[in-house]
Amino acid sequence: MTDATTFIFQIAILIMSVVIHEISHGFVAFIMGDPTAKYSGRLTLNPISHLDPFGSVLLPLLLGIMGGPIFGWARPVPYNPYNLKNQKWGPGIVAAAGPLSNILIALVFGLSLRFLFGLDSPFFAAFVQIAAWIVLINIVLAIFNFVPIPPLDGSKVLFSLLPYRWRHIEHFLEAYGIFLLLIFIFFFVEALSPIIAFLFYTITGSSFF
Repeated sequence: MTDATTFIFQIAILIMSVVIHEISHGFVAFIMGDPTAKYSGRLTLNPISHLDPFGSVLLPLLLGIMGGPIFGWARPVPYNPYNLKNQKWGPGIVAAAGPLSNILIALVFGLSLRFLFGLDSPFFAAFVQIAAWIVLINIVLAIFNFVPIPPLDGSKVLFSLLPYRWRHIEHFLEAYGIFLLLIFIFFFVEALSPIIAFLFYTITGSSFF
């Protein structure tokens, strides 16, 4: 595939991946007793209902033009944590559903690469490249979102695990989360690369980097 075609596929993969990520939040919240996402019309695979003009379109385009890694997000699916049947673990489970959906996507396409390895055809060669991008982008989304800094999903998982006596940690992270996240992105995000590479190799049996 040409560079332009690859870039188009990357954007399309990212959009659908973040859409599934957000739908997973809403669907799990619905199962656990909160119909907010359903009533808001957000339990749909129609990307138009989920796209964030900056995070889903402009940012990935800018990153692609600059030669950086493709990344982005969709509009968060609304949910009311007070409607959840389990008030202690519910928010953490809903939060984890998004990254876990990306891990599931990575597993499906990564394992398909393992099982179909060795086929010799132009179609398979194109499938390998597309599937590899699907695996990589979804691993990146999952690992990044599991970072325990607000507003990322990992923070909600962390808050569900924290004992009540450590709630001051939650208050601190909520108050300064955006600043901590910017510091992490600018200075520490590269620390995720070995984890991403390890997971990609473990799932597919080959190296992308």
